[in-house]
Amino acid sequence: MSIVRLGTRGSPLAQAQARLAAETLTAQGAQVELVIVSTRGDTAQTTPLGELGPGAFASALEEALLADEIDVAVHSSKDLTGDQPAGLELSAFLERADARDAWCGEARSFGEIPVGARVGTSSLRRTAALRAARPDLTIVPIRGNVQTRLDHRATNDLDGVLLAACGLDRIGLDHEIGFRFPIETLVPESGQGAIALQTRVGDGGLVLAVDHLETRTAVMAERGVTRRLGGGCRVPVAAHAHRHAGGWRLIGWIGSPDGIRTLRHEADGENPHALVDTVVDRLLQDGGAELLAEGGV
Repeated sequence: MSIVRLGTRGSPLAQAQARLAAETLTAQGAQVELVIVSTRGDTAQTTPLGELGPGAFASALEEALLADEIDVAVHSSKDLTGDQPAGLELSAFLERADARDAWCGEARSFGEIPVGARVGTSSLRRTAALRAARPDLTIVPIRGNVQTRLDHRATNDLDGVLLAACGLDRIGLDHEIGFRFPIETLVPESGQGAIALQTRVGDGGLVLAVDHLETRTAVMAERGVTRRLGGGCRVPVAAHAHRHAGGWRLIGWIGSPDGIRTLRHEADGENPHALVDTVVDRLLQDGGAELLAEGGV
């Protein structure tokens, strides 16, 4: 049996996620090895994420796939912001972990965060949502891997930092979490919490056996919302789909970078893909088109 080469970024979280993928594939009888690939997002640690543009954490892995240097690219689904490059496809999604954002600090609820608190985040979406809900907070841009960003609490005198809960869970740092934000307060990034396995077109059989249908259904609906809205690097957008009362609920969110204006709409139904146009059209009609235009999207 040939060995399946799994490409991954080199950060501790990325490698933990790749090991999860490897264990899942191994349980299905595959033989795997990990191949570390350096990405632009990993090497440009001091550059704000908004300036790196789309594909900062994914394009190098995709190039390695196209060059036949790896067989499968392991991605955080939220890093895959655009359409698939020619010749590649998203062949499997592992079962989703907690999609929520987490507060790492002393506060145990949103209301316990002190007035005027200093909060570290590198995310345009989190920044806008926090400013909209709590304009008294001071947002401090931070970059780096999970541990580096946690360390900023001490080095930058921060009251807390915001990170994806799933990442903290996956590398055993969940004890750092003060509380997890309700999805209604901070709509997660499209795909947050899900690990995507990308292959060359025609090679999907390498990972098809581990594809989790419910996760695929949710993430592809979320991607449908953010694909139609665009934004991301210049205008914060978000989407989240989850099972709700026997069906599905799809939430879409868009904001201005300063948090002065935010829009949120949701729809319920049996198929989240059928809800994408409803949610996006409501957002655009409610002022989203103007927000996107202001951002040059």
